[in-house]
Amino acid sequence: MRKIPFSVQILLGLVLGVALGFLARATDLAWLTSTLDTVGGLFVQLLKLAVPPLVFTAVVVSVVSLRGVANAARLALKTLLWFGVTALIAVTIGIGIGLLTDPGRGVNLDPAGANAPKTTGSWIDFLTGIVPTNPVGAFVEGNVLQIVFLALVVGAAALLVGAPAEPFVQLNRSVLAIVQKALWWVIRLAPIGTLGLIGNAVASYGWDLLAPLAKFTTAVYVGCALVMFVVYPVLLVAAGRLNPLRFFAGAWPAIELAFVSRSSVGTMPVTQRSVERLGVPREYASFAVPFGATTKMDGCAAIYPALAAIFVAQVFGVHLGVTDYLLIAFVSVVGSAATAGLTGAIVMLTLTLSTLGLPLAGAGLLLAIDPILDMMRTATNVTGQAVVPTIVAAREGTLDRAAYDSAGRRDLIQPIDDQPLAPVPA
Repeated sequence: MRKIPFSVQILLGLVLGVALGFLARATDLAWLTSTLDTVGGLFVQLLKLAVPPLVFTAVVVSVVSLRGVANAARLALKTLLWFGVTALIAVTIGIGIGLLTDPGRGVNLDPAGANAPKTTGSWIDFLTGIVPTNPVGAFVEGNVLQIVFLALVVGAAALLVGAPAEPFVQLNRSVLAIVQKALWWVIRLAPIGTLGLIGNAVASYGWDLLAPLAKFTTAVYVGCALVMFVVYPVLLVAAGRLNPLRFFAGAWPAIELAFVSRSSVGTMPVTQRSVERLGVPREYASFAVPFGATTKMDGCAAIYPALAAIFVAQVFGVHLGVTDYLLIAFVSVVGSAATAGLTGAIVMLTLTLSTLGLPLAGAGLLLAIDPILDMMRTATNVTGQAVVPTIVAAREGTLDRAAYDSAGRRDLIQPIDDQPLAPVPA
């Protein structure tokens, strides 16, 4: 299998999964559907198992690594600025497509029969939820936002303490390397996980379920595709003077894994490897990629909530004005950390709905097809997480353009190896 390119392995798993999914649905084979669900669920579960230690150690090491980066404060500020700019463009596209397509117009669904979301978001919950009451509880519950907060505080403290904190920093580097090594083993199972996830999606969400929401589903995919394949390439050319084809060739393994795994954090090691192969300095990539994996969500926090808010408003007959659209943009740019790199964007959606005063029950209408939507959303997220550090490095003159031009050609024919990312040098 190692002789077969990783991308081809993923594609084979996807094709076989679709075939088995259609077979399970057409013949009503409950055992096959259950098996596909179990295989896909175990793959996602293995990815999520590594999330707490991966996020904490990656953020701590990335903050400390800024000590060795020239103009670190300026780089961090520019990264945040580009995160905000691209999020604003993405939410504008989402709103524009929503106004053009009217995704909720003519939809005949009974809101009373929709499953209510298990978790909801509000600005109070978001703000108070950042600070954990118990640091151990944040890891036990897998609250990525709280883990990021703890890691930022601990990393900043270690950076200021200096030499006395070096043993602790080295411990975090060691744990990060171990977790990444184990995670590469899980990533190697991605073709099998793809088979299960796609197969279960096809078996569970047939056209009879997708038909009422076909316009909305299409709008989400089109919006994400426009951001991925139009906006990002334009920014690469205009802001970084970079060949977009080289970027996608180098970043494609991460984008592909994000599509099937639906987890930005689970894809983070592949994203960082891809960004480094594209010529972004390791010291900067080790900060920008983990930070982006927990806060940079153009798919889940910009395009999707904008379209979903318009959809819910139209289903319930609520008129949205200019002020409402400005609020959607504000929530998308400021509140994207609410998604925190986890599978799904229901918290961000309910945060947007509550800000606009729309019925939260409307989110339940979209839960049935959320896995189908989440694949494209997460692929968009990860693409943005790779684009921004590449552009910033290019504009700062630190991008290795020879590596950028060669990485694409090499990654197109070589599989991802299972070696962990090298520890960030002190």
